[in-house]
Amino acid sequence: MLPNVRLATICDADVLSRLNHEFNGGVKRPVPEIIKCLNSNNEVVAVATLRDEVVGFGCAQSLKSFCYNEAYGEITEMYVKESARRNGVATALISFLESQLYYRGVKTVKILTGEDNRVAIKAYELSGYVKDDEVMLKKKL
Repeated sequence: MLPNVRLATICDADVLSRLNHEFNGGVKRPVPEIIKCLNSNNEVVAVATLRDEVVGFGCAQSLKSFCYNEAYGEITEMYVKESARRNGVATALISFLESQLYYRGVKTVKILTGEDNRVAIKAYELSGYVKDDEVMLKKKL
């Protein structure tokens, strides 16, 4: 069975909270906060279903800078439940997010992931992404 991917709605907030907690750990995000983000954020949030069960999500953002002629995009989050992996869910989420970004004028998409996240890297490479030489630095404020 192929996964179905669609934009997340406020009806998905509870399952998004649970899946995000599986993915990121820490304190579970409150459903009202997720609903607020879904209603007001520039972020594209997609969910993937198998047999009518939400089994994964992906998030993306489009960004425009005066420095460049075109907007660029970033797939910022991607999670698929372990039990649903190897069913094309990640590939379907990536493709859906890319189409949403393209609709917003994006021609180039970035994805950041850990060097040791071999499973994710393989999924991204299967979708046509290639490693580049950029280095990510971060700082907590």
